Order: sequence, then C-alpha cells, then structure tokens
Amino acid sequence: MQTEVIVVGAGPTGLMLAHELTLAGIPVVVTEKLLARSTQSRAGSLQPRTAEVLDLRGLSEPLLADLPAGESSGGHFAGLPVELDCAPFRTRYPHPVAVPQVALEAHLEGLLAERGVPVLRGREVTAVAQDADAVTAEWRSQDGGSGAIRGRYLVACDGGHSTVRRLLGVAFPGRERRMSAVAADLTLVSCSAKVRTEPGHFSAFARSDNGFHTILHPIGPDLYRMLFGKLSGDGPDHASPVSADEVQEALHAVYGPETVMGELRAASRFGDAVRQVERYREGRVFFAGDAAHIHMPIGGQGVNLGVQDAVNLGWKLAGAINGWAPAGLLDSYHAERHPVAARVLRHTRAQGVIMNPGRDEEIDTVREIVTDLLRLPDAHRYVSGMMSGLDLRYPGVGPRLIDLELTTEDGPVRASSLMRSGRGLLLSLDGRRRPVGDRADRVEQVLAKTDEDVDGAGALLVRPDGYLAWTDTDGTPLDAALARWFG
Repeated sequence: MQTEVIVVGAGPTGLMLAHELTLAGIPVVVTEKLLARSTQSRAGSLQPRTAEVLDLRGLSEPLLADLPAGESSGGHFAGLPVELDCAPFRTRYPHPVAVPQVALEAHLEGLLAERGVPVLRGREVTAVAQDADAVTAEWRSQDGGSGAIRGRYLVACDGGHSTVRRLLGVAFPGRERRMSAVAADLTLVSCSAKVRTEPGHFSAFARSDNGFHTILHPIGPDLYRMLFGKLSGDGPDHASPVSADEVQEALHAVYGPETVMGELRAASRFGDAVRQVERYREGRVFFAGDAAHIHMPIGGQGVNLGVQDAVNLGWKLAGAINGWAPAGLLDSYHAERHPVAARVLRHTRAQGVIMNPGRDEEIDTVREIVTDLLRLPDAHRYVSGMMSGLDLRYPGVGPRLIDLELTTEDGPVRASSLMRSGRGLLLSLDGRRRPVGDRADRVEQVLAKTDEDVDGAGALLVRPDGYLAWTDTDGTPLDAALARWFG
C-alpha cells in the first residue's frame, strides 16, 4: 500500500493528525493494533485550549450538542478546592468541557470514514525502515495476515508503550512509576452517604480510608468513574487485567459495605511514570502524543497535549509534502512542542506530590499554603493558564487568536469559523487588502471589522494552528512573516 503519511495509532492524537492532513488534501493511512475502539471514558473532559482548537475546525459544536444541560465546573490544580477560572483569557471556554476522550475519538473516526480515510484496525506494526525518500511500515494482523505500507512520512501516535519507538531504538528517558492505580467505569447497585451522586468540583470527590485512596464521581446517568489505588502505592503490573473483586474491595474500604458495584464497564491501570523522547523527529519519523511524552494522568493534560501536537504538526507536514514548506518548518515541530510537554511533565509531578492521598501531615501544610496562593489573582491566572493551555506562547510567535466577533461582507462571524479549512488566515481589520504573492492556496485573506480589543492591530496573520504569526504593529514586513511560515 502506498500513501503520503502513515499514522500509527488511532487515539485522539493520531485521528486528529489524520483529520488535519485530509483538510490539506494529503493521503493518509491510519493503523491501529486494537480491533475495536476502547469504550472507556479515560480523560473525562477537554481543557479550554483543546476545545478552542477543535472550534478552529468546526469540531466542538457537534460534540457539545450531546452534552446534558447544566453548569460546568471549574478546572483544578492537584485536586485543591479552588475552581480555576479561565475567563480572563478571553475564551469561550472558561472551564474544562465535559467531553470524554471516547466521544472525541468516535467523532473523529466517523469524519475520517466519511472522507474515505482508512483506519486499519487489528494491524500491529512489526518493522519500520526508512530511506532517503520514504518510510516503510510492515504490519501483522491477529488472523495471521501481513503487509506493508510505504509513505513519505510516518508519525508514531501509538501511546506510552509505542511500538514504533521500540522498533527504532529511540530512548524514552525519565522516571519509572512509583505507584500503580486503576481507572474504572462502573455502575452502582447501592451506595452509602459517602458517595457523591451529583456533579461538582473535582476536589469534592477525593477520599482515603482503610489503606485506599479513591476519586469516585458521576459521569453519566447511573454511571461513575472511579480512580483508586493503595496508599502504599503498590499494585499489580500494568498489563494485569483489573478484576471486579479488586474494584469492589476499594469501594467497600472507602465507602462502606453498603456501596455495591453493579457492572464494571471498563477498567485500566496507570502509574506516575514521567518520560519524554529527546527528539520528536527521527529522519522521516515523528513522535506525537503519549508516544512522545507520558506523565501521571491528571486534569486531561494528555489529550490537551496530543491534540495540539497533531494540530501543530499537521499543517507543517502538509507544507513539506505539497512542496512549499520553508527551510526549518518541519523541525519547528520539535522546537515548539518539546518544551510544552516538558512543562506539563514538571507540573504533573508537582501535582502528584501535592495531592497527597496518604495525607502526610507535612505535605498537608504545603497543600494549605498552595490553596491560599491559588486564591490570589496573579497566581490563579498563572496556574489556570498553565493547566488550560491558554497561556501558551511559542518562541518568536504571538499568542493564540482570540475568537473575535467579526462582521464581514457576508455578515457576522466568529474568527474561529474562518479557519475551518486548515489554512493560514490574513485577517484585515482596517479594510486594506494586502498582497500574499503566490500563497493564496495556503493563506486565506478576509476583510472584517470588530468592536473588540485587538491591541490596535489593523491586520493579523494567523498560522493554521491558531497562533499569531504577525500583526501590523510588529514593525516587521508582512512578506517576511509569510515567507517564514508559508514559503
């Protein structure tokens, strides 16, 4: 089989990357070793910046349409009792959005199916070889079949235990896990008064007792998500299946014998290992999502990182394949995204300590002080921007585009709706049309007006991933910015 890009892994990162490539007309094939998509909720919500990124492609609205009406709860840092509010960042999503990872994956895979993009399930990659022109991935199916796919590039989106990373001998330096825990989706036949049955802030659901720490919260009608582990940190190996008896033991220990599980819908193990590849690019192979970085799953950071890895890389790969990418554009993927994940690894490690499920008295004093700090406006803004991804700035690049209310010759629109094509955007707010040379196929120019604050800018050049590449207040020529990012 021949294609342009081979994407290994059909999680949110791989599916989002495939979506980005198809927008640019790039042929792509997705391989996935699992025969069926996991039904487990996994990440229970999307961080505000992830929701904004999905908005840029028109993907948020159908996902949000299925959400039950109700008030959203603010984000959290280390489970502390302070709701993080991102409203100061001028976002339409001041709080995390309760879209589970499984819903995002199903939506993206459905869109790819409509576009005829193959998601080859039940194919495990067995060999990866690259030469000067392309990459070849060999695969084997569970029924004994085998084959090979050849593409100009390959992107490993195959998770923390990445087969591609292992086959290429790419190191994954970091720290081993120090604890083992379980994430489970379950129903309850009965429950004690200790079980909170109504939605609320994350901090309200943490409990510890009889040697276990747990977080049990409702995620749907009669459905709960439970995170639990032993206070000692001990637990079975990552590959060991989670039994119903194991889950019931934790329920009884923390919530009492009157709390009885009905059905164990899905369960998996996780730990607090921290690792990151040193280079996100190895020749014609790139790493994204958990294949590039792992950390303790807290606050939806994994999905946040993976989706933005995909949106950062997708348009750059398309530029290289279509022949217009300027020198260094592909390498900017590593330069921009590696530091972002490194920061997430640092703050998730800090959160793991501060959460203190064992309730060590010394660490509890740290929790009290950090809680007080989070209530100070400047500290609150710093942490909410960090957790949500809304404060992200790449070196030499402006902040994210605010989703402005605009008026064009076709009527009122939101700025995000002008980026559905996955191309760059030259937004002229002063009525002047500016020359873009031969880049009209990759930079769309729109004349619009707005009453919102744009810091005096009369024109904005926006990269396909939603970050400002230039404004007419920069003091640099537009053509230089166009050449830097669009060839």
